[in-house]
Amino acid sequence: MKKVLILVTIFFLVAFKHPFYLSVTDLKYNTREKALQGSVKIFINDLESALKNINKKNTDLVNVKDTAEVTKQLTAYLKSHLYLKLNGKEKTFRLIGFEKEEEAIWIYLEFKNCELPKKLEINNTILFEYIKQQTNIVHLEVGSDKKSAKVSNPDKNLIFDF
Repeated sequence: MKKVLILVTIFFLVAFKHPFYLSVTDLKYNTREKALQGSVKIFINDLESALKNINKKNTDLVNVKDTAEVTKQLTAYLKSHLYLKLNGKEKTFRLIGFEKEEEAIWIYLEFKNCELPKKLEINNTILFEYIKQQTNIVHLEVGSDKKSAKVSNPDKNLIFDF
């Protein structure tokens, strides 16, 4: 019986030793403000490692000492990994802020001056250069219409039609 318990324990340790790599982007169209607003949720340790590879220095997203510097780094990173075309026109976001939640970081974004979305094209390569098994999920809400899609490295393009 003891051997069976050891074998089962070893099986579960081996079967579940590989963590999952995931980011989630939530965007909602705000009709009153004519803006796409939302967030990107990323595991902190993965993002810190990616930023270290790019900036050649450690970035502590748990105990932030210089909010302006971290905001600058997060903005630069996301602008090179999250592109959006709204009805055929490229849009850029403004990073509103960020906060830590357990092992993840929430980064809040806003795309201003947006007409009502009919077609959204999103290119999402968050952490692709760092993690080959990365998957990115995008949730989009326009009025009462809610859609979701995912890309797994190396795929990167999502298209939403409303």
